[in-house]
Amino acid sequence: MVKSTIKSKSGAVITVEGSEKEVSGIIAIFERATFVGHAKEVIAKTQTAKKEQKRRATASDLLVGLKEDGFFDKPKSLAEVSKGLEEQGYIYPVTTLSGVVLGLVQKKLLGRKKIEGKWAYGK
Repeated sequence: MVKSTIKSKSGAVITVEGSEKEVSGIIAIFERATFVGHAKEVIAKTQTAKKEQKRRATASDLLVGLKEDGFFDKPKSLAEVSKGLEEQGYIYPVTTLSGVVLGLVQKKLLGRKKIEGKWAYGK
């Protein structure tokens, strides 16, 4: 009888006893399973990385970028914000931006005040 010990990734120790053919067959199955498990991990990591690369910038991300570039140093109306995004190649209607900007105000990433009866957004 042949005896073999296998140690798994989790630390479990497995002892296999049997004929040489049986033991080598079980070890081969274990190695294939380990290889397949590793391959699945690599594929999953690659797919996650690709998804992150493909992720498009949201309107919120774009507005935070504008803030970092100094766009909001002076208060801007929603129309000016829309025009600022348009200059970068992103077209968003004012109706879409109103909710996005309000969300940034609530998160305290932007401030707002009323100027001549209209809301203006800035730092």
